[in-house]
Amino acid sequence: MALLLGLVAVPAQGVQKPTKPNTKLTHLSQSVAIRAWLNDPSQAPEQYRGRFEAMRDAVAGARRARSAQARSVFLDRFNRDVDGLPQNEESVGVCRTNPRYVLEGTNDYRGLLDPAENFTGWHFSTNGGSTVANEGLLPPVTIGGAAIPSGGDPVDVVGAGCKLYAASLNYDPVLVFNGSNGIGVYRSDPATLAGCPGGVDPSCWPTRRAVAVAPPGHFYDKEWMHVGRSAGTEYVWATWTDFANANTPIGFSSATILAARCSADLATCTSPINISGPDLDTQFSDVTVGADGRTYVSWAEIQGELEGTPQTFIVKLRVAEPGSTTFGPTRIVHAESLAIPFGGVLHANSFRIATYPKHDVKRLANGKSRVFVTWEACQARLLDTICEEAVVKLRWSDDFGATWSPIRVVSAGGDNYFPTIHSDPAGNKVAVAYFTSRFDPIFHNRQDVELVTLNADSGLPVKRQRVTRPSNEPEADPLLGAAFIGDYIEVVALHGRAFVGYNANYTQIPLLGQGFPVAQQDNYLSRRGL
Repeated sequence: MALLLGLVAVPAQGVQKPTKPNTKLTHLSQSVAIRAWLNDPSQAPEQYRGRFEAMRDAVAGARRARSAQARSVFLDRFNRDVDGLPQNEESVGVCRTNPRYVLEGTNDYRGLLDPAENFTGWHFSTNGGSTVANEGLLPPVTIGGAAIPSGGDPVDVVGAGCKLYAASLNYDPVLVFNGSNGIGVYRSDPATLAGCPGGVDPSCWPTRRAVAVAPPGHFYDKEWMHVGRSAGTEYVWATWTDFANANTPIGFSSATILAARCSADLATCTSPINISGPDLDTQFSDVTVGADGRTYVSWAEIQGELEGTPQTFIVKLRVAEPGSTTFGPTRIVHAESLAIPFGGVLHANSFRIATYPKHDVKRLANGKSRVFVTWEACQARLLDTICEEAVVKLRWSDDFGATWSPIRVVSAGGDNYFPTIHSDPAGNKVAVAYFTSRFDPIFHNRQDVELVTLNADSGLPVKRQRVTRPSNEPEADPLLGAAFIGDYIEVVALHGRAFVGYNANYTQIPLLGQGFPVAQQDNYLSRRGL
């Protein structure tokens, strides 16, 4: 999701309501906007234009240089970056039958050093996430006979037999909205990723394809993916947002959630399936194949964004029966009137952020399937855009969304955002992780990752852990500064452990070999008991 936020003007004579933000800049993926701005800094917001101009020039020379100086105050860094370029938007996959194999995906800005500008990073471990065995960038996929590079919004999932899957946006980083684009899905295995050359070498991901190609005038954005067994067959499901007329000044005329189901070998895929129906403004789909074989898709319908009125995010869910690609009725999880809106901001931070619902499905001891949905929301929203004391909320349903539990607040003080949820297939534990500022009680600026273990039957927290220490300064990265930390992080729960992927600025490296070692943004992977 891209980026930047409208400014709040407070003149001497009184308070002025913020101007309506550019819809394209606030609604599309941040990796898309950043790559476009680096190619043409004149299109960047004025306050960042000089930084992107200097960065474009520095990258040209840095493709020939490397620096190996690094100092870290936190040992869970999950990359081999020696250039000091950022990573964010972490996704995590762990093999259920052999949890030594862990795969994490990122928006990896080392893609700026790749002549083809592939931008989606992968980081692979063979020892349970203790160290990185190999890493690289997802290679291009073929769209319309051309090699279209990976463009961020990573999703990483591990299927049966430890088959490794990754998903990415794929688009031309120069033409962006006027060029070919689609949703790329990749398949590999542990032996291949451990033994391949890494980098952007295509042999690391021998099976790859665009599972959906956007028609002219459309841009496919913010995909998600899941792999699971349904009616005796393993399938790969992908969902994404289709922005129609994405090259218009306002950004789009409609935004629709679509889905496709592919065979496990990626040989065949369905045509796109309309999930969100008549909704005109949507984003943030999530898809899960439950242990019951049903396919669950959630998303947010945004009311008010296109109209320029206060935004309400209506969190929705649809479910398909085992083996089916036909989805049942749309169920409303909650109409969140205090969502963090597109163009909004936390009261003590200025990175882009918006309410992003996530879900997971847990098979209970009584045989019922319980779908949990979590999202962040403000306790107060000043001037329609300034979010104060954001909390992480949770609801669940035992009847596929027909009825829902009362809303529970999972978080415990401060500002809380980027919730991620996953249920341990064994036992009755559910993991929820998110960023929190509650350990910075005065300013609510610095962030930590908090991990909460829920009892699946009661939905109540039974354990609360601070994953990070000391608190992270999210504004420290010399390239991105206070602007971007991604749109999401991810937790995977397995065999009583949680694998939490997130970004932080604990490691000090000279940016592109210049100047001093300074704190910069990296992807991390922490493991904790549930």
